[in-house]
Amino acid sequence: MDSYDVIVIGAGNAAGCAALSAREKGMRVAMIERAPLDEAGGNTRFTAGSMRVVYNGLDDIKKLVDLSETEIATTDFGTYTQDQFFDDIFRVTQYRTDPDMAETLVTRSLDTLIWMKSKGVQFVPIYGRQAFKIDGKFKFWGGLTVESNGGGPGLFEYLTNAATREGIETFYETRAVELLYDGVHVTGVKVKSNGKIRDMHARAVILACGGFQSNPEMRTRYLGPGWELAKVRGTRFNTGDGLNMGLAIGAASYGNFSGGHAVGWDRNAPEFGDLAVGDQFQKHSYPFFIMVNAEGKRFVDEGADFRNYTYAKYGRVILNQPGQFAWQVLDAKVAHLKRGEYNIRQITKVTANTIEELAGKLEGVDPKAFLATIKAYNAAIRTDVPFNPNVKDGRCTQGLEIDKSNWANTIDTPPFEGYGVTCGLTFTFGGLRINREGQVVDTDLKPIPGLFAAGECVGGLFYFNYPGGSGLTAGAVFGRLAGASAADAIRRN
Repeated sequence: MDSYDVIVIGAGNAAGCAALSAREKGMRVAMIERAPLDEAGGNTRFTAGSMRVVYNGLDDIKKLVDLSETEIATTDFGTYTQDQFFDDIFRVTQYRTDPDMAETLVTRSLDTLIWMKSKGVQFVPIYGRQAFKIDGKFKFWGGLTVESNGGGPGLFEYLTNAATREGIETFYETRAVELLYDGVHVTGVKVKSNGKIRDMHARAVILACGGFQSNPEMRTRYLGPGWELAKVRGTRFNTGDGLNMGLAIGAASYGNFSGGHAVGWDRNAPEFGDLAVGDQFQKHSYPFFIMVNAEGKRFVDEGADFRNYTYAKYGRVILNQPGQFAWQVLDAKVAHLKRGEYNIRQITKVTANTIEELAGKLEGVDPKAFLATIKAYNAAIRTDVPFNPNVKDGRCTQGLEIDKSNWANTIDTPPFEGYGVTCGLTFTFGGLRINREGQVVDTDLKPIPGLFAAGECVGGLFYFNYPGGSGLTAGAVFGRLAGASAADAIRRN
């Protein structure tokens, strides 16, 4: 019972795709999940389920989504071409992304999602967060169009059901603690379960067990001082086990070890993610608001780009503010543009009928400096430029120390609202190095026989930032690749 062709460490999106891919090629597969069933699935269950994918129009969307005639008639899906995806990932990573990995992600994105659909994953258009209605027709923006039905929890359920249906065994509350390695080949994994240690043997092992974001010591060691103070958006179980097991046998590290996906997160959210709340502690309508710190000052260009291209880096900026917090401030003119997460019960929120009253309610903020910031901000806005939330509208400020590039509106119409946020760390960017087949390489950049990796424990793809929705897509693409490559290697040998 403890001998398999392929053992996948993890049970989230990347792990599920890896297991299904290896199983598809006839392998006997097991998944090892450190968490109990009610917390299983890694970060996947904490996501909104958005997946960035190349599509050349409606026909490609129809390959993923079962659309009604009404949806087709009332929606402009546009396109999101390979060139656009390449441009986005190179631009937001400051051209440091590994070009081979980026090519794999972009060129295989649509085919991978079609394959996931064949395994039972259901996709739907992201009407609620990625489309605005113009002249009676929904128009998608920001290059992000589809999500798994039911969000991250739905994706986990689809993949888990598929694994069960295809005879893949999953061992919960089973922690991988060490790779079995004879100096040349990886031959399995040592696991801890029910207080006992045992060996599980395999002809190939796939690491798909996340980054190190839930490990305060590793956060501080790699990301830097202060990161032990960040909240963790997702699972408490991603403590760098896969990375450490790989490094212990000589695997090469790779990527942006001092970087991570970090967002604006409710200031009073718990230490780790809460599955009952999911990703709803996030606060991502800031492009239409302003953000101020404890000194009452704006500190970032809230309208630099669409949310999809800035939210994953602004968490770090918030963490670097005095007290590691900020307030998002808005008035009634843009309140209708708030995303759904602003309506949950567990929220740090204040309201006021005057801006002076609001200034006194923003806990930790210098009220006089805040009022001066609002006055200067309102006076600097190009009100002659029309406001349009669907495009980078150029409605900006001029002459401020930090100008807002788009979507600037005066804050002068009651009621006024403020939302307290801090930094929420999603996943870390540094990880193990893989080749084009998804095989982990050693520090001589030679493949380690029997060892593959996918998902957040792989480095080299994201630096500084990432295009929204590309994390789940990367997990699926490289998970599928790792599973198929592991099976092919076993067949050759």
